[in-house]
Amino acid sequence: MDDVIKQIEEDVKANKVLLYMKGSKVWPQCGFSATVVQILQHLGADFETRNILADQELRAAIKVFSQWPTLPQLYVGGEFVGGCDITRQLFENGELETLLRDAGAISE
Repeated sequence: MDDVIKQIEEDVKANKVLLYMKGSKVWPQCGFSATVVQILQHLGADFETRNILADQELRAAIKVFSQWPTLPQLYVGGEFVGGCDITRQLFENGELETLLRDAGAISE
């Protein structure tokens, strides 16, 4: 699992916005993942996704890495933001857009 956690660290640092989710941004496979994708797309964010359903070791390792038990998990600017509920709350109060702008994931 150490190798997978090391890969997660590198992946999170290499991408301005990264969403670990069930499915992909083209085909979300759970409602919570779909909600976060819709929010990011609505804001015009440039983001990448990783499908935890395709790799059970990744699914287990991301929970250890973040110390967060549920998915999806959103990372912005190398930092863990949260899951669906937190992302939705940050979107509704305008903080998510600021985070994304500060990370260079959406243009002015």
